Amino acid sequence: MEEVSEDVLVQQTYEKLIAACRANQTLTAADESNIFRAFNIARNAHSDTRRKSGELYIFHPLAVAMIAVQEVGLGPIAVVCALLHDVVEDTDITLDTLRAIFGDRVARIVDGVTKIDKASMIAEQNDDFSSQAENYRKILLAMCDDAYVIFLKLCDRLHNMRTLGSMKDTKKLAISSETQYLYIPLAHRLGLYNIKTELDDLVMQYTNPDKYAEIADKISQTVGTEKKLKKCFTAPIRELLDQNGFQYKIKTRVKSVYSCWKKMQNKGVQFDEIFDLYAMRIILDIPGGDSMPEEELRKIEKEECFKVYALITGLFRPQPTRFRDWITTPKNNGYESLHTTVMSPIGRWVEVQIRTTRMDQIAEKGMAAHFLYKEAHPDEPVQQSPVEQWLGQIRTSLEDPNRNALDLVEEFKETLYTKEIYIFTPKGETIKMPSRSTVLDFAYAIHSELGDHCIGAKVNARVVPIGYRLHSGEQVQVLTSKKTFPAEEWLKDVQTQRAKDHIKDYLRNEKKQYFDDGEQKLRAFLEKSKLTLTPERTARLKLFFNSDSDIDLYYRIATGDITEEGMRQCFHLSRSKPQLLFLQPYEQLFDDKENRKDLQKGQRKSITTSPFLADSQYDNLETQPATCCKPVQGDRVIGIVTENRIMVHRTNCPNAIHEMSTHEDRIVRVRWRPGEKIAFLTGITITAIDRKGLLQQLTRIISEDMDLNMRAITLETSEGVVHGLIMLYVHNLGGLDQLIESIRAIDGVEQVQRV
Repeated sequence: MEEVSEDVLVQQTYEKLIAACRANQTLTAADESNIFRAFNIARNAHSDTRRKSGELYIFHPLAVAMIAVQEVGLGPIAVVCALLHDVVEDTDITLDTLRAIFGDRVARIVDGVTKIDKASMIAEQNDDFSSQAENYRKILLAMCDDAYVIFLKLCDRLHNMRTLGSMKDTKKLAISSETQYLYIPLAHRLGLYNIKTELDDLVMQYTNPDKYAEIADKISQTVGTEKKLKKCFTAPIRELLDQNGFQYKIKTRVKSVYSCWKKMQNKGVQFDEIFDLYAMRIILDIPGGDSMPEEELRKIEKEECFKVYALITGLFRPQPTRFRDWITTPKNNGYESLHTTVMSPIGRWVEVQIRTTRMDQIAEKGMAAHFLYKEAHPDEPVQQSPVEQWLGQIRTSLEDPNRNALDLVEEFKETLYTKEIYIFTPKGETIKMPSRSTVLDFAYAIHSELGDHCIGAKVNARVVPIGYRLHSGEQVQVLTSKKTFPAEEWLKDVQTQRAKDHIKDYLRNEKKQYFDDGEQKLRAFLEKSKLTLTPERTARLKLFFNSDSDIDLYYRIATGDITEEGMRQCFHLSRSKPQLLFLQPYEQLFDDKENRKDLQKGQRKSITTSPFLADSQYDNLETQPATCCKPVQGDRVIGIVTENRIMVHRTNCPNAIHEMSTHEDRIVRVRWRPGEKIAFLTGITITAIDRKGLLQQLTRIISEDMDLNMRAITLETSEGVVHGLIMLYVHNLGGLDQLIESIRAIDGVEQVQRV
């Protein structure tokens, strides 16, 4: 009976998909036939497979296809590919079979979204190798050939995130981290804002669930305010637009949980201080717009939008710093709209977005709308979109087989969010650079040889150093010297991945020349110490001396930076009884009982001083709290294996998210050890109005009221405002939250944040 019920449900889901396709566009007989064949192939191929949730696997490709149709607006080819997107990876069906049935494009797209078989990868013996990064490179290269690859990958990822609840905790964090690392920036760059917003919220649910629940609860409590706004804000606007003969639609929204949290973090404000919590979208319909020449239509659209803007700001007082004109200068992904923020009659700021139906379609569907238009009008010349130009620029880098996949993906990610500036060469040519680029970045952007010998530049005829940060519109003449070569400190003076890669490659090649000499010196030292050279001992040396590669280690040994005395300390060869450190399991053969008791007692002490418990297979590894996010008892944490230890991060730590998104195999489930009362070093930042007695109040709350120990306190005053950093020891998250609330209650304190 259950089998029949599931079969019926599968058929009903398929029929809903077909109905959604027909609602989007007219399907030909060939379209319907291809979709039906793809559905049957996928259903039969996945017939014996179920997802972690227990449901039949076929529901996943059906859901991905529905997202592609309803939320991105894609057509029949995308539906076919969505239905088939997992058959090559998970079943016996081959790409050649799909190519024979559906043609070359379908096979190419399905191949683009299919992960590389790990068994086919030849993993390099270094920490830079990442199977995830290799898969990212494959997907991005396929995206350059056909944008449908990434549209479908985003649809697939959205459904996976929606159904992540049945996965184990480490898998939830790994998939969420991947999503935040690559897929959310891609959705942003492609203008798929609805998908980006939902992915942001879903990631936050798994990486920072407590804060998500807290903000979601506060948003739910604003329902009454929404109703008041409809009566006193929306109604007058409708009346005004009707009086002036506009044809329009109005949509309203409340800011998403993640957007609220991001604003609270970036601006240092409380939830009640978010002034664009509510937004209204006015979508204008331009009569006869479909038959107008494009240039004329855009001119009329701009005029109509500014007319509505004038009416709205005449009715309600605008916030002058919150005006954005994305119609005159559209965003890189094609987004067009007028944004203003006005004060409503109930004392709430409301963001108003004004756009036309055409602009709204681009805002809703992103660059998918552009590609769909090209497909629907194959004979009509359509201007290349900014995204297509961008894809063309990144293709060359991604195809370079000699470049490390992780570095390539980092370089690619750099182009997703970064704003651009325009720099002029001495000849007047324009070079587009990411914002925050330096003179050295600019030199490397022109030519690697120019970068390698750069000593500075003339910017608008003024001499500046290599680390000078460039601004849009400046004219730059790079100054060089044949005696100058890249140095380690140059890495601090560059922002772009391209420049970093060139500098690292140069330094790596320089160090390679010392490789053999350094290895010979190490072998000679080990032979003298009656030891042999093994990968384990090399790894121990790298960890002890903080070297990130064998090349760096041997370079430092060859140049004398690492001495024999240092290596003796690394291997504990300078102690009087070195054998005890290596032969502890056999100590009872030659140690007396008292020493044995002391040693065992010391071992037990060292084990219990760690506040963390890892899975049993990692008992031999030491656990340490990460210094980047400083977890305290009560934080949700995750472990990342690095060499011979586990670094414990908060689950929402950016460094942990980066590691989980590129090295999933290093993730370890970690939990707090119960009953341990340990002090954790953490920090808080404070912004307050400068006044007499402020420091005294702060120290009284910390030392007397909360009974906490301070390690350091720094307060700086500028123009009557105090900026402070306090490093202190707390026992748990609850105590830290209580301290923050107590300090926030002090008169004149504007902002308190955990570091």
